[in-house]
Amino acid sequence: MRGSVPVAPAFLVLLLLAAGSTQAQPQIAPREDTAPSTWPTKPVRMIVPFPAGGGTDILARMVAQKLNEALGQPVIIDNRGGAGGTLGTEVAAKSAPDGYTLILVSGSHAINPGLYRTLPYDTVNDFAAISLIATSPGILVVHPALPAKSVRELIALARTRPGQLNYASAGSGTPPHLAAELFRTMASVDIVHVPYKGNAAALADVIGGHVSLTFPTMPSALPHVRSGKLRALAVTGARRSPAAPEIPTLAEAGLPGYEATSWYGLLAPARTDPGIITRLHRDVSGMLASADVKDRFAGQGLEPAANTPQQFAALIRSEIAKWSKVVKASGARAD
Repeated sequence: MRGSVPVAPAFLVLLLLAAGSTQAQPQIAPREDTAPSTWPTKPVRMIVPFPAGGGTDILARMVAQKLNEALGQPVIIDNRGGAGGTLGTEVAAKSAPDGYTLILVSGSHAINPGLYRTLPYDTVNDFAAISLIATSPGILVVHPALPAKSVRELIALARTRPGQLNYASAGSGTPPHLAAELFRTMASVDIVHVPYKGNAAALADVIGGHVSLTFPTMPSALPHVRSGKLRALAVTGARRSPAAPEIPTLAEAGLPGYEATSWYGLLAPARTDPGIITRLHRDVSGMLASADVKDRFAGQGLEPAANTPQQFAALIRSEIAKWSKVVKASGARAD
């Protein structure tokens, strides 16, 4: 799909109402179950339903390293990108519920039920929630050659060149796409959508100068910003990121009221032993409370956000309901 997606006025209202809803609730104790004494006895696979190099992949590798230490077994990353994350998610849904397959999902997991007419899995019932792991703002970046060094300058440039500036996304209906559509609507600019299969591919073409701008995740974009390959204009969250406090928010930089935040969490196939879920939840919570993980997350623009399996499952259900309305109002459809 090329060309920006027509966005109904209701889309702006719905996406603004959606902002800030991913904050974790106060924790309650998970079920007191005990993992089988024989688990784990072999490597654990963690599916990442996106290509290597994107924000979800970067976070998954940090989580896998810490779980490796906690479990005493290797945690192997299995990138299964494609179709907005649905291909890898299907693999996870249909895997044996034996504790040896996990999947690290992003907000796209809750967007896809509204984006695709049918899915080869049930987003809620085919998975057992373990924990929310992190939240993160996106970041608006442009190619350094683009004559816009601020959000206001970008808006002014786009208005003088209607339909000439293009923006890359990780795919139609993904968080970067919807973040860009919110920008397009609020700024009243005509910019053209160019969807890719993942953040890494989208970033590569912006770095190469083939596309003007994009709204990727912080973990995937910050190294390129720091190396000078990309210019950061703003972050998409409600407040500045501790990872890059010098970069203003979009609301500060010219679009008051703008906010779009991503989240990431860990799931297992449905019917996985409750004791294994409890053990994994405990290990993830301990990992996120450690000082070194907090520091590593902060360096990537991520904020630890552990919650209970029950709270994470409730968050996914609420996000599905919310984003189904947003996707419908935006007119976005899967490629």
